[in-house]
Amino acid sequence: MDLNFSGRVTEVVVVEEVSQVGQARRAAQSLADAIGFDEVDAGRVALAATELATNLIKHARGGRMYLSVVCGRGGDGVELHTLDAGPGFSLAQSLPDGYSTGGTQGQGLGAIQRQATVLDAWSDDKGSVILARIYASRAARDVDVPYGALRLAMRHELACGDAWHLRADGQSVALTLIDGLGHGLSASDAAQAGVAAVARRGDASPPDVIAAMHAGMSGTRGGAAAVARVDVANGAVQFAGIGNIAAALHEPTSTRGMASHPGIVGVQFRKAQPFHFHAPAGTLLLMHSDGLQARWNLRDYPGLLHRHPALIVAVLQRDFDRGRDDTGIVALRLGDLH
Repeated sequence: MDLNFSGRVTEVVVVEEVSQVGQARRAAQSLADAIGFDEVDAGRVALAATELATNLIKHARGGRMYLSVVCGRGGDGVELHTLDAGPGFSLAQSLPDGYSTGGTQGQGLGAIQRQATVLDAWSDDKGSVILARIYASRAARDVDVPYGALRLAMRHELACGDAWHLRADGQSVALTLIDGLGHGLSASDAAQAGVAAVARRGDASPPDVIAAMHAGMSGTRGGAAAVARVDVANGAVQFAGIGNIAAALHEPTSTRGMASHPGIVGVQFRKAQPFHFHAPAGTLLLMHSDGLQARWNLRDYPGLLHRHPALIVAVLQRDFDRGRDDTGIVALRLGDLH
C-alpha cells in the first residue's frame, strides 16, 4: 500500500439552531462531491451529517461539527466529528433503534452507523465527541487507516499555518507536522511549501526530509517541523524535529517524548540530529503544534488511548486548544497500517 497524502484544512460548522443543520449537511455533501463520491455515497454523507447535527440540537443544546477529507486504502473518505457540552451518553446503549434520551424516535445513531465505516464516541463530564468516517460503497473492508488529524485555523481566519503529511509504502510509514511561523496567509504559505517538499521527497530519512523542507520553505517566513519515520518490519522509529513541535510515543504504561532542536526551518538551524526509538505494535505516535497546550496526559482519560486515533485528537483539541493560534494535531497507531 502506498500513501502520499497532505491534510486539508478542517472545516468547522457551528450548530446552535435548527437552520444550521442544513448548513452542516450542505458542507458535508460538498466535501463528498469534491473527492468524487457518486450521488448515492454523497447522500450517505449528507444523511450522517444531518443526523449528527440534529443530535447536537436535540440532545446537547448545540455544538460544533468538524469536517475533513481522510486518506484511506485505495480512496479518500469524509470524516465528521461533533463536539458538545451536553449531558453525555453511552454509545453502545444508544445505537439500537428506538433508544432515546430526548423523547425522539431514537434512530439517529443507528442511522449514522449504517452509513459509516467507522463510528466511535467519547463521553465524559465535559460533554461528548462523536466520530464518523464514511468511504465510498465500493471501498475495501479494510479501507480505514488508523490515524487521526485536525488542521484548524485560528478563529476568524480562513488560512491555516499548520499542515501535516502522511506517507507510507511497504517498508515504512512517515508522519510530518509543520507549524508555519505566526498565523494567516503567510504562515499557510510557509507550511504549504513545506508539505509540498515532503510530498516530493519520497522515502527519505527524517533529517533529509527536514533538509528538503528547509530548501522548499526558503523565502517564506519559515516554521517549526517534525518528521517521524517508522520501519514496518521491526518497529524502529527515527525522529527529527526543529522548533516547537511536541511529539511523543504513548503506550498504556508509559509516554516517551521526542525532542526537537531549536531553529526555524526555511530560515536557520544547525542540524536536524535524529533520535532513535523502538515502538511495539499498538503504540500511539502523536504530534501537535503549540496551538495545543502541552500539559495533558492520556492517562487522565481511562480507555481513550485504545480508541480510534481520530477520536483521541478530537478529545484533546476539545480540552486543550489554546484558542489563540492555528492548531495542528496528528496521531498514528503503529503496527496497524500494513
